[in-house]
Amino acid sequence: MDELIEKISSNTGVDPTTARRAIGIIFKFLLSEGKGDEVQELIKSLPGSQEAVAEAPDLGRGVMGVFNTLTSAGLGMGEIQGVTREFIAFANAKVGEEPVREIIGSIPGLNQFV
Repeated sequence: MDELIEKISSNTGVDPTTARRAIGIIFKFLLSEGKGDEVQELIKSLPGSQEAVAEAPDLGRGVMGVFNTLTSAGLGMGEIQGVTREFIAFANAKVGEEPVREIIGSIPGLNQFV
């Protein structure tokens, strides 16, 4: 988890506390909206991710719900895009591109944002 936080912070300019909060929000969204075991595998591959999910605020439904939660956490549109790109690149490296594609494809409307 620290490695992902560092990547997000250094590549997007988002401070580490906000990066950790964003990761928890994204994982919580994927857990609530995604299908299959791929999300669980990804979470298991990152020590500290379960705690980040537990600390994440409640989300609205769907893609717009997670977007609103991320903006409430202090991220602007450009930062959300940067965090998302870094998160997906990191997830691809951890569990592979195919499982990540399956996670994204299982969530209605998500493909148009990533």
